[in-house]
This record gives sequence, C-alpha cells and structure tokens, in this order.
Amino acid sequence: MFVKLFDEEHELDLEKKVNEYLASFDDDDIIDIKYCVATLYDGRSQVYCYSCLIMIRG
Repeated sequence: MFVKLFDEEHELDLEKKVNEYLASFDDDDIIDIKYCVATLYDGRSQVYCYSCLIMIRG
C-alpha cells in the first residue's frame, strides 16, 4: 500500500487534481480516500486548506 497527499487552497483545485490522479488507477486499486477542510483567520481574512489522502494498493 502507498499513499498520495494533496493540499490546495480552493476546493475545485483539489477536485481537479484528485480526479486527474485517480484516472490512472482501477477502482479496485483505491483502498480509501480521506478528505479534510481546515480554516484559519489570519487577522485580515479567512484562509482555507482543502486536503485529501488517498490510499492505494501497491
């Protein structure tokens, strides 16, 4: 098994990168996908972090 991590500031960027990556694998190769959203206020604006961990049979 191996993992691939993605981290983007916009959810659509994350979606695009994950879909492009997954296109090279069969459905049976994918063990699990974990998704997380984190937010931070830096005193001026709210910052978002969208991340995804993909576990793949290897």
